[in-house]
Formats: sequence, C-alpha cells, structure tokens
Amino acid sequence: VMAAAHISRSGSTLGLEDYSLYSNFSDDELLQLAIERSLTESQCTPAQQDNYSSLNRPAPKHISQNPPANLSSQNPPVIHSCQNPPVRHSSHNPPPKDILLVKALASRPGTNLMLPSRPGWLAIHQAAWFGQEACLRVLLSAQPGMINKRTAQGQTPLLIAASRDHLSCVQVLLQNGADPEIMNYEKETPLYKACEKINAATVAVLLNHGAQVNTHCIQGWTALQEAVGRNSVEICEMLLKAGAKHNLTNMYGITPLFTAAQSGQIATLRLLLKHGADINSQAADGATALYEAAKNGHEGIVELLVSQNADANKPGKTGLLPLHIAAQRGSETIVSLLMPVTSKARVRRTGISPLHLAAERNRDEILEMLIKAGFDVNAQLSEERTKLYEDRRSTALYFSVINNNIDAVEMLLQAGADPNLDVFRPLMVAARHGCIKTVTLLVEHGADINASIPTHPTTFPAVYMFSMKYLPMFKYFLDHGGQAMPCFSCIYGTGPHPPIKTQRSERESRNFDRDESEFDHKRPVQFCEMISAPSICRWAGPIIDVLLDYVGNVTLCSRLMEHLDSYSGWSIIKDKAAPPRPLMQLCRLQILNLVGYRRLKRLPLPGGLIRFLQHKEFCIVRES
Repeated sequence: VMAAAHISRSGSTLGLEDYSLYSNFSDDELLQLAIERSLTESQCTPAQQDNYSSLNRPAPKHISQNPPANLSSQNPPVIHSCQNPPVRHSSHNPPPKDILLVKALASRPGTNLMLPSRPGWLAIHQAAWFGQEACLRVLLSAQPGMINKRTAQGQTPLLIAASRDHLSCVQVLLQNGADPEIMNYEKETPLYKACEKINAATVAVLLNHGAQVNTHCIQGWTALQEAVGRNSVEICEMLLKAGAKHNLTNMYGITPLFTAAQSGQIATLRLLLKHGADINSQAADGATALYEAAKNGHEGIVELLVSQNADANKPGKTGLLPLHIAAQRGSETIVSLLMPVTSKARVRRTGISPLHLAAERNRDEILEMLIKAGFDVNAQLSEERTKLYEDRRSTALYFSVINNNIDAVEMLLQAGADPNLDVFRPLMVAARHGCIKTVTLLVEHGADINASIPTHPTTFPAVYMFSMKYLPMFKYFLDHGGQAMPCFSCIYGTGPHPPIKTQRSERESRNFDRDESEFDHKRPVQFCEMISAPSICRWAGPIIDVLLDYVGNVTLCSRLMEHLDSYSGWSIIKDKAAPPRPLMQLCRLQILNLVGYRRLKRLPLPGGLIRFLQHKEFCIVRES
C-alpha cells in the first residue's frame, strides 16, 4: 500500500499527506479507487483530471461505507463528466500510471476483484462500459473467472461492450472466453445489442465466435428483425448468411418483412424479398405488410409490394382492406396504386366502401378519385357497421352532409347519389344544421321533403321539426312540395287536448333540438303538439301564418287557437284562417295539385302569374 500510494497520478505524486489520507484503506478499496481514476483520467483532459483530483477526492469513510458510484444497466458509473472521448494509448503514449496501480493491486495475493457496487457492477463491467481495453486485460489476467459475471440487470461485460460500441473490448472479451449467448433479463444477447447499435464490425466478430442468430428477446424479436428495423442491409446480409430465418415472428406475429414495411425500410425489404420472405404473411391481427405500409403512408413500400404482386385483398382485424386504410388516411398516391389491384367484389364483402371512409374524414380528393374509378356512390354500410352509429347512417352522402361538407355533397349527388336511402334522411340533417345550400342541393336532386322517421313517427313531414325556427328554410320546403295540410289534422279537433308530457334532456336541448322527444311515442306526434314545445311555441304565430298560405279551408284545433290567443298581435292570423279562404288561394292550390311545382316554369303563363303560383308575391328572402 505504501508503494502504491507513491505512484504518480496526473503528473502529481501522492505524498505523505495522501498516504495519511488513504492509510486506512484496504487493498480492495485502493483497487476500486485506482480503477475509478483510471477510467476517469483516460477520458478527461489534464485540466479536468487536476480538477477531479482536487475537487472530487472521496473521503475515506464514504469509500468504505458506500462502494463506488451509483451504477445501473441504463446509467453507467459516472465518475466525472468529461467532453473528450476515451484516449487510446500506444507505445508512444504510455497508459496512465493508475493502470499500473490497477495491475499492481490486482496481482496482490488476496485482492477481491469481485467486490460489487450497489447495482452489482464489478470493475470489469465499468471497464467494458468505458471501453478500457487495457484495464480489461489487467483485470482478466488477474482473475479470469469474472468474465461472464452479470450485473443486477443481467448484463455481462460482453453485452455492455457491444451495447457501447466498444469493438476492441468485445474482441478482448471473446478472446478470453466470454460467452456470446448469455442474455440480460430482457433476453437480449450481445448480438442483438450490436444490431441495435448498427455496428457491423461487432456483429461480424460475434458471428465469427459462434453467436446464435435466431435467439428471441423477451418480446420475440430476433437480431435480424432489429437489423431490419434499423435498415442495415450489411448486417442483414451477414445474419442471413449465418443462418438467420426471415420467417420467425415476435410475440405479435410480426415477421422481419412486416417490420420493414411498417417502418418504411425499403432497402431491407428488398433484401428480404430477394431471400424469399413471404410477401403476404399476416400478423396476429391479420394485417399484412401491404396493409401496414398503407396505414403508415409509406408510398415507396406500397409501390414495391404491389409490383411484387402483394395481395391487396387481405383484410386486417377490422375487416378493412389496404385501400380502405389509404382512403381514410388521405394518401392519394397509395390509393391510386391500390385501386387497380383491389377487387370491388371483395370491397363489397367488407360491408363498407372506401367512399364512406373518405367522406367521413373529408378526403375530397380521394372521394373524387374513387368516384371516377367507378365505386358505387350508393353503397350502404352493412347492418353490423350501421349499428355502430346511433343514427343508423348508411351512405357516404350522409357522412358528407353531417360533416357540412358542401363540396363533397355536390360531388356525390352529381355522381348519382340517392338522398333517400338513410333511415334518418340527409335532408333532415342539413335542415338541423341550418345549411340552406346543402338543403337546396338535396332537394334539387330528389330528396323527399315529406319523409318520416320510422323510429319517431309524426303526422306531418319530419323535416319540419328541424326547420320551424328558420322560417325562410321552412317556407322553402313548402314551396318545393312540402305538405302543409297534415299540420292542421288533429285527432282532438276543437275539443280539449291532453297535457303534453315533456321529457327534455340537456343533451337533446343543446345538441339536436330533438323536440319530438318530448312526446309519447306510442302514437305519431301531431303538429299541434310539436309546435307547443317550449323551444318552438314562441314562433307559433308566424309558423301558422306561413302554413295557411299553402292550404285551403281548414279548422284550427283548440291548441293552435290557444297559441294564437296568447299574443294579441296574432289575432290577424286567426282572421286569416277563418273560412272561406280567398278564391285566388284555392285556385293556386288546385293548379299546384294538378301540375306540380317542378313543371310550373314550363307553363305558358305570364311571369307574374308564375311567381304567384310559386308563392313569391310576398318577397320572402331566402338565404343562399
């Protein structure tokens, strides 16, 4: 110990004061201190070494109670923060003299090189982490039995050296009998870690020393799969030549080919295909490499797989094909690649069209591409998929209307979309949104204004429920064939009406204006009940006034009369409803009944008369 204490360090000599400081150290503690200094000084500048020696000299009691630094598999022993990389010594640049101290102490009889720090790191693990080949040789020559010792995380010196890209240390350890098959507790081998670091030289050395290539880590990944994910063609070629199997899967059923497609690694994908990898292999959830490439938007991968005849008609676990996923994602190039190789019959069997997904995500360019390619604009969701939506929607048109996407609505209608296929009609959705442009488009393309809702029957056109608050839209429906007479048909007539059972919920009031939910649905809701809803009754007078322009002689039921009596300004409406109605009004109704609204403009009549028949004499402004 006395001799060791006088060995110079960083240009200075441990004098009597240093000796007195360390005089109570055991040989093992001196060895640990020397190793730490050896590893630190080989990576620091002289100025940093001096700083370390003056500021970071450990006190004896801490050394003896707490063996060296906090170490773990993820965070190596950090003795001192240095910016310079490890210094490689040559014959012209002799090793630090603390290396000599390590050698001197390690060779002393009884020295314990197996004294671990708290996480189980030995001196040999530290040397491997810092890439100290000389220190490794000294330690192994003193006690070769430590070569395969593992840390608390199961790491051997060889695995640490491979993880840190220290090729020379890997070579030293293998030459001294290190076992390349010992895994850490994640079941990762040195070969796997070398592939992770994309170190072809280390991979070659390990393979030359018999490292097994098909070992699985805890999640089932092999070295080949890791190399594929890093897009290292060189390493993949070495592994394949060494017997790596390209059809092995991880715990999710994923092969290396799938990994290459998923991560967009086209170079390794080409290599795997060249070596015969199955292009149509499926993961545990049914997804293929083509499906995954489409999902992740890897255009080059999709193009390569399609050119190699990958099957585009294999669905994933949700039943969707690669084309569905590309349409949903909005990848125009990928959609154009997949459309020619996707079977429309197979698309129909999935129960959903790519048009639905494009419309749902507002992918207008994709929608246009699919329409031009001949996909059916009237394709409906299967019963199972329709049930996934509370409103039981079924067409692509419905998706576009509910998204308020006017351009998509127009595109679908011009391509022949039928606006009357859904249970809850798109026209009702547009009216609820108050979008007159969409309403106009739907009506012009044949939307049924007088349709009802099977689940919520009414005695009057159901679309009125969503437009009574917007009188211009309400009048537009009446102008274009909406029936007004059913609004005055009441089973109670002038007799007393039963009280209305209101069951409003905050959600219905806030989001949907579903005032029809206020009534007992055991029988159809009547107009007088609907107009009595708290959110609508304030407009009862103007609504009745507009309706009277589209009917002849009618009798107002007692509930409608109650509403008109509730405000003095509405008394004129009561007078308007009193029979008999004007002859001009009755004639207009008769002509409209015989001719129909759509043929009015073709009648050989003066323009003023045509406008009268179209109810335009009152100059009611219509929104555009």
